[in-house]
Amino acid sequence: MASSVFYSFHYTRDVNRIQLVRNFDALEGQPILNAQEWEEVQEQGPAAIEKWIKDQMAYKKAVIVLIGQETANRPWVQYEVDKAWADKKPLLGIRIHGLASFGGGADMPGPNPFDRLDGGYLVPVFDPTVKEWTGSIDTKATYNTLHDSIVSWSTQGVTRS
Repeated sequence: MASSVFYSFHYTRDVNRIQLVRNFDALEGQPILNAQEWEEVQEQGPAAIEKWIKDQMAYKKAVIVLIGQETANRPWVQYEVDKAWADKKPLLGIRIHGLASFGGGADMPGPNPFDRLDGGYLVPVFDPTVKEWTGSIDTKATYNTLHDSIVSWSTQGVTRS
């Protein structure tokens, strides 16, 4: 079991969804910085952000990209994916657009962040999204599916060959 993981995600758009995932308490992940702490790291520049990522990812057994609507295009997510791939850490994605966000409901699915990797088509992307008979996303059922599946999915990451 990949009990210790690094979560990669788009902070500004998805931090509330990430907190839901962290609250499962099923996997040990890096600390999720609050907005002020993240700003303090950012103010120190790109080298400080890279160091923070390196330090947090160092002893993790897998890297899970929590994929929201805009995750794939975020520069730091791309950096984290590239680093995990280069370091041959097990890598996988989980779609989180179906989770409710603070002050809103579900989101639109985003593109696959692994499509730009050489061999990235091998990286599994799991989607816990459950739809109601009307076609709208059932955020509670999606939450429950993700809760029940995340530990199993965390063991299915792939590494660069």
